[in-house]
Amino acid sequence: MNLKNILQGIEDIKGKGEFDIEIKSIENDSRKVKKNSLFFAIKGFLVNGVDFIDDAIKNGAIAVLVEEGVDLKKLKIKEDITIIVVPDARKAMAICACNFYKNPSKKLKLIGVTGTKGKTTTTFMIKEILEKQGYKVGLIGTIANYIAGERLGDSSRTTPESIELQKLFSDMVKAKCEVAVMEVSSQSLKLDRVYGCEFDIGVFTNFSEDHISPNEHPDMEDYFASKCKLFDMCKTAYINVDDLYGEKLKKILKCEFNTYGIDNNCNLLAKDITITNTYVDFKVKLTDRNERVKVDIPGRFTVYNSLAAISIALKLGCSAENIKEALLDIKVPGRSELINNKKDLSIMIDYAHSPESLENILSAVKSYTRGRVISVFGCGGDRDNSKRPIMGEISGRIADYTIITSDNPRTEDPEAIVKQIEKGIKKTKGKYEVIVDRVDAIKAAIKMASKTDLIVLAGKGHEPYQEINGVKHPFDERIIVNEIIG
Repeated sequence: MNLKNILQGIEDIKGKGEFDIEIKSIENDSRKVKKNSLFFAIKGFLVNGVDFIDDAIKNGAIAVLVEEGVDLKKLKIKEDITIIVVPDARKAMAICACNFYKNPSKKLKLIGVTGTKGKTTTTFMIKEILEKQGYKVGLIGTIANYIAGERLGDSSRTTPESIELQKLFSDMVKAKCEVAVMEVSSQSLKLDRVYGCEFDIGVFTNFSEDHISPNEHPDMEDYFASKCKLFDMCKTAYINVDDLYGEKLKKILKCEFNTYGIDNNCNLLAKDITITNTYVDFKVKLTDRNERVKVDIPGRFTVYNSLAAISIALKLGCSAENIKEALLDIKVPGRSELINNKKDLSIMIDYAHSPESLENILSAVKSYTRGRVISVFGCGGDRDNSKRPIMGEISGRIADYTIITSDNPRTEDPEAIVKQIEKGIKKTKGKYEVIVDRVDAIKAAIKMASKTDLIVLAGKGHEPYQEINGVKHPFDERIIVNEIIG
């Protein structure tokens, strides 16, 4: 594609060199650059793309895009390389990606789901119902990306960078997908990864404290403002009206919206709810009459996620029968997932990694477990450290026994993280011990558990790795549990 066409829609472009040239690929990773590429020198939290311009040119880049303020003389870029200077490199990259892949989001019915919790489960539910109805669906999210039923592999982040995202949409269009459903993280909204996308539907699941750190959001106001950006891009919104921030969002929306909930007046209301140790069951109006819906994921939060998915399904004309069948069959990796094992112990893995999500999962299992609830959890490094003692206090208050351990320490000292969690649990009368090594912690939990107990391995969920000092080591808790039990 001609560079002029790729840059269409970007304002205040400056630069030098030839702009009437053919570009074969666009990249923001110098290692992926090929002959006749356009390279975006994007500044990240850990590295600056400007430092890799030489590598990109060596690999075949013939044009480089940088942000205003970069000292071009210092870079000493060869005269035959086209240099493009823009006010906002991230936004420019998103526009270029849309142009290069011919605006694929316009050719799909695009559904974006945002919120602190429930994004993954809700998107999986939407995908399953729509596929049951006969739609060809693409999914982009935390666990994996899917195109027309084919899993593309594990995801590296919840919402990809704009270039990867637009390529995924383009591949969905080629595979004749009619609908794309995606998790939209606050970071992706703040960093303009989804800029230029045309969302038909936006979903707001809930909002609570999470992702507050120097590398994410400085405070709750910034976090919420980032979430709200999705609803400036969509035609119709669906909001959890029981969430306080859902009410706040309603007042500032410019698009049309519908609501769902359990406790407050709304468009789609769940009634007569039953929650057991293996499922939830509730009554809801599907098409023209009330129907009972059963989902084999325990917990009140499952009702909210189901209502969000049902709202979208009804909007897209799905039948009551297909909605009920799809939700009955739904299985979401790492979300209240029970691990089969030779000892027939109740061992659940769950992605709960914030105070509210940990409280939700522990409260849910506590309500139906005949024996003890044994909580095994840690907190991630290089993330909001204020939540660590809060999570310690929650586990000490709800669980019968807690083993404080490591999660993804990243570049932090695991011992220091554990000590911060311990400060919170000491405020309670909860029984606990500290075992920093996560495998040893899981071993200890299994050793102490009886068949009436339930072990919750919280924090990692679907993740098949543990991140230590920038290296992701294999760590799949399903495999680890079965290796320990033998």
